[in-house]
Amino acid sequence: MDYVIEPPVAPAVAVEGGGVFPLRRVFCVGRNYLEHVREMGNDEKAPPFFFMKPADAVVPGTAGAEVPYPPQTSDLHHEIELAVAIGRGGRRISAGDALAHVWGAGAAVDLTRRDLQGAAKAAGRPWDMGKGFDASAPIAPLRRVAQAGSLVQGRIWLAVNGTLRQEGNLAEMIWPVTDIIAFLSQSVALAPGDLILTGTPAGVGPVGPGDRITGGVDGLPELDLRIAPPV
Repeated sequence: MDYVIEPPVAPAVAVEGGGVFPLRRVFCVGRNYLEHVREMGNDEKAPPFFFMKPADAVVPGTAGAEVPYPPQTSDLHHEIELAVAIGRGGRRISAGDALAHVWGAGAAVDLTRRDLQGAAKAAGRPWDMGKGFDASAPIAPLRRVAQAGSLVQGRIWLAVNGTLRQEGNLAEMIWPVTDIIAFLSQSVALAPGDLILTGTPAGVGPVGPGDRITGGVDGLPELDLRIAPPV
């Protein structure tokens, strides 16, 4: 049998005003807001940890975007997050230098198949199928860091069908953006194109086909997407 191998489409995220930011890797910080740690019943004193999503899990999250309800779940959850895009790489970056490595920022949703994640946790297995599925990281256009608001404080929120579900402040992060970059760069060499999702505040919950998700972070373009029926 002959196989036709099509050239892959390079993953990228839209940039406000035009153009795209090519993606390399997507890192996600787990449990970075105290109230979310508590609502999930986890250790409040644990150091930051990371999981990853495929770069092509990132999809547009604005201007009428639709994300299909994924297979193999009956408990899809929303998690609003600040995403920071790395424009200058490095190893062992200090917290004091970390913001100089940030190219831009955006509002993202870490969609989670909570039932699959829960089963993986119970079995001591990786979270990949709970977190890293197709279209699991909708994101609004990135804003260049010089035009973005503060990455240290500012409202972060998410609503479903107009009802507020999540609301917090970036200042409530257990590990702020600078510490996240410094900590992660001890383990891997960060590079241009890396995207880091920085954790979610309390209030995560289920969404289903037909639900409209809106959300944002002060100083950044807002999210606006709809959960479409399963493909």
